[in-house]
Amino acid sequence: MLLTRQTLSGLEDGTVTLAYRRWLAPRVRVGGRMRTRIGVVEVTSIDRVPDVDGMPDVPDDDARAAGFRSADAALAWVAAKGEGDLYRIGLRRVGEDPRIALRQDADLSPEEVEGLRARLARMDRAAPEPWTRPYLELIVARPEVVARELAASLGVERDYFKIRVRRLKELGLTESLPVGYRISPRGRAYLGATGGD
Repeated sequence: MLLTRQTLSGLEDGTVTLAYRRWLAPRVRVGGRMRTRIGVVEVTSIDRVPDVDGMPDVPDDDARAAGFRSADAALAWVAAKGEGDLYRIGLRRVGEDPRIALRQDADLSPEEVEGLRARLARMDRAAPEPWTRPYLELIVARPEVVARELAASLGVERDYFKIRVRRLKELGLTESLPVGYRISPRGRAYLGATGGD
């Protein structure tokens, strides 16, 4: 479930607690969590919105809790965003993205270095050729460069490049910036510990 910038800002400042989506079947579950730019967001409830006189029943208070001026504004927005039943989704911000703390952890034990080496080796084996270290080294050499340029320098498509960098980010080795990426303290420590690889 993608959350708009407006919804994320409202979740962060506490003014938004709901979202509306039109789906053929629910795409989230109660208790499910999403990592977002404001931290981890949890789904607290999901209910199909009943129809009253052929129109979804969205009270103005609920529409405002979803970041809209009125029920009419909420209904106009969701009408252009999909098909199926209208769902009311309860949301709350539950904490920071755990990857933030992970990427700051540069005090790697030998076991952690070996664990990262093994994970990256598995990722490399699943590809036609090793890519993890070249990507890390490219990000070290060219921080804050747009993904399109980095991808072109490797001869790959931008979306393919971004998916791979996201996998490195999951391990706390890189971080996304408003433009491009940079190596994290954890990534720098890993590269330093495995310099001969």
